[in-house]
Amino acid sequence: MSSTSGIDAAVERSELVRNALETARQAHAGQLRRGSDGRPYIDHPVAVAEILLRHRHREEVLAAGLLHDVVEKSDIGIEEVRERFGDVVGDLVEALTEDESIADYEERKEEHRRRVAAADPAALAIFAADKLTNVAMLREAYSLIGEGVSDELAVSLDLKIYIWEADLEMLFEQAAGMALTDEFADQMVGLWSDRFKAVRSSPD
Repeated sequence: MSSTSGIDAAVERSELVRNALETARQAHAGQLRRGSDGRPYIDHPVAVAEILLRHRHREEVLAAGLLHDVVEKSDIGIEEVRERFGDVVGDLVEALTEDESIADYEERKEEHRRRVAAADPAALAIFAADKLTNVAMLREAYSLIGEGVSDELAVSLDLKIYIWEADLEMLFEQAAGMALTDEFADQMVGLWSDRFKAVRSSPD
């Protein structure tokens, strides 16, 4: 899924979105998404942007959704994003970029949640769409390889779920009325159910 019908239509309408998609494709070329059973990384930002498009976000938010991981995952710096896409997109991408100087995984995620909560409300939408997509992709992989999906993650599946629960709690505090918050919650309920069923059906 290097693009979707919705994103293709957005690309036709917006040069900003078209350039963001091309930049994301180049930045993530050859990369695979952890916890997705081998899917190309570009599928993730495209899915995020598709969700944002479905919720009728403006072109700057779609562009930021496509670019939200390029600073973390490529040689592109935040100043280059600002120069090429403007301050609105740059501010959103910066808010969505984790501080890699924080070595501890949980501390880094906690600092990131605080920064997103203090940013433009559009950053909360991108954050929620990002997490929603992460959980949905992991559930697809879980249906194929079960608990083995944990081997594809940077941390254990249990810790990943714990972090997502904290992310969801932040969104309920900051964006309780946002439909994306509810969709993320629904995906989390689905993941909990998937694991419960898998554990119940596994031999002792």
